[in-house]
Amino acid sequence: MTPSGHAKMTAFLKDLKTVQRPANVKAIEEARAHGDLSENAEYHAAKEQQGMIAAQMAVTEDRLSRAQVIDPATIDMERIAFGATITLYDVDSDEDHIYQIVGSEEADGQAGRISYEAPLARALMGKEEGDAVVVRTPKGDRCYEVEAVEYK
Repeated sequence: MTPSGHAKMTAFLKDLKTVQRPANVKAIEEARAHGDLSENAEYHAAKEQQGMIAAQMAVTEDRLSRAQVIDPATIDMERIAFGATITLYDVDSDEDHIYQIVGSEEADGQAGRISYEAPLARALMGKEEGDAVVVRTPKGDRCYEVEAVEYK
């Protein structure tokens, strides 16, 4: 996981604990005040949300506890590895694309952040500037040329 991904996940956990959970507790208290709990839809919805918040907290805490944070700025190498920002030339569409290889929790295709587990990232691993890469996709093989590899 990159430092920015770790920071976002930590902020999400903090929001769950300090904002969402207290708001949910308040919603449960208000619903209880309405009386009969067996037919109280607000109470049941708040209790369901309480379970979802608890589950999100558990999953996030587990992921953070197992995360290995790797700062790409501290990596000095020419080959593509985790954290690399790669400029690719798409031979088929005659366009440049920029991707950063990140952890699966941080992946966001629209932002150009691809998981190290993605087929494109796996095909790029170990390649250097100037290398050609062929990636098998559902739409057929795609040909790329590595134009730049940066760690920032």
